[in-house]
Amino acid sequence: MRGVVFDGKRIEVVDDLVVRDPGPGEVRVAISAAGLCHSDLSVVDGTIPFPVPVVLGHEGAGVVEAVGSGVTHVRPGDHVALSTLANCGTCAECDRGRPTMCRQAIGRPGRPFTRGGQPVFQFASNSAFAERTVVKAVQAVRIPKDIPMPSAALIGCGVLTGVGAVLNRAKVDRGDSVLVIGTGGIGLNVLQGARIAGALRIVAVDANPAKEEVARRFGATHFLTSTEGVRDVLPTGADHAFECVGRVELIRQAIDLLDRHGQAVLLGVPPATAEASFLVSSLFLDKSILGCRYGASRPQRDIALYADLYREGRLLLDELVTETYPVEDFEKAVGDAEAGRVARGVVTF
Repeated sequence: MRGVVFDGKRIEVVDDLVVRDPGPGEVRVAISAAGLCHSDLSVVDGTIPFPVPVVLGHEGAGVVEAVGSGVTHVRPGDHVALSTLANCGTCAECDRGRPTMCRQAIGRPGRPFTRGGQPVFQFASNSAFAERTVVKAVQAVRIPKDIPMPSAALIGCGVLTGVGAVLNRAKVDRGDSVLVIGTGGIGLNVLQGARIAGALRIVAVDANPAKEEVARRFGATHFLTSTEGVRDVLPTGADHAFECVGRVELIRQAIDLLDRHGQAVLLGVPPATAEASFLVSSLFLDKSILGCRYGASRPQRDIALYADLYREGRLLLDELVTETYPVEDFEKAVGDAEAGRVARGVVTF
């Protein structure tokens, strides 16, 4: 079968990939569509260290093809969106409703694929850039069949991370002010999360002025090409500032632009060894810096919720899909993503 493999030096679309059958508590999914997220590119450029060879992709949707023993919540033929959380469901963190903190879901790459008889790693417990993948049952969430697959695919990472950061981690409230630095795939979802939460003023900042139209469509009430004008819109600062780029100087700006009791939420991914600085005294008025893993999501709950919001017209998904690419055009998809020509490119099988 076809899949996108990174061997440590180059990305290649191969046709000799093999995936094993699902074991107990697992599901095999025939992937229909998968979003190209910058996290995939971060594996290639070394920002996210990961063992190779690896099948990339982690934002996908498809059709259940087979289930292992003990799986009852999905069955063959169901449409599903996939999460990256291969959490155990039984530890203290899972029991508290914090599956993103489950230690079974962090840093344990499996190898359900083989190529030429040699094992190949699975990225983010998912590997959606393959015609078929095997995931833990908890990662497969049933969705209505009337949701287009390219749109459904984006729920599994960009929406869970961006909207989840607003609703679950920051807990933005009605009337709050929100600053979003960076309006790529994650930033756009932060914008619409803020809109859904009822934020009053939502300021989007992106160096590319061409992004203003889409930023406003997703919820921005103001658009700036730098943070220099933020105080003109929010004189006392923002209640919530989301850094969605992954640059340490922008993290500092997000912190400096907080109002009293404000919180800066870090969503961008800088290099693993990057360090950021801030004035300690600037935090004494109850300000906070919050890390955020995967939108503090509970996928079985949140994916179903976002699917319902989409069907009600309150959550934008179709508008996120800037371009679709057959898997054979993966190299073009990467080029467009790196050049910033697309908010979210979707690879189809």
